[in-house]
Amino acid sequence: MPEALLALGGNIGDVRHTFDRAIALLCDGGSMRLLARSSDYRTPPWGVTDQPHFINACIAVATDLSPRALLEHAQAVERILGRDRARERHWGPRAVDIDLLAYDDITLDEPGLTLPHPQLFARGFVLIPLAEIAPERRIGGRRVRDALTDINTAGIERLPPRP
Repeated sequence: MPEALLALGGNIGDVRHTFDRAIALLCDGGSMRLLARSSDYRTPPWGVTDQPHFINACIAVATDLSPRALLEHAQAVERILGRDRARERHWGPRAVDIDLLAYDDITLDEPGLTLPHPQLFARGFVLIPLAEIAPERRIGGRRVRDALTDINTAGIERLPPRP
């Protein structure tokens, strides 16, 4: 079964609870199975900086969904959890954001879906949790842990496990 890597982020409401719900909806025992989940990280906002800090995490899943179907499933989960992409500010506050980072070793450039994710190696808030669960994984020819040496990770802090 193919393996996909996804990033989760949010800064509205009880984000950590929202992540738990998102993962449960994504990995419902049917077409996706959770393989690994990173810790949660508190991170400074990226892109639009006049907003609250985010919480970010990454997951690895085994799935029989195609990349496009997986993206559609992730966006459906976002909608169930209250996200309305049409009404939100680009890179602005949101309850949940689920990005498809990589799908096996597939490279795609289609309308609405680019793999690996085009901003993956520019985002410390993605690379730090991703390196926790897949440090040796090669994406686009780069090992995840090596990519961390090229970016600023200031202000990113690992959160303690929830009780």
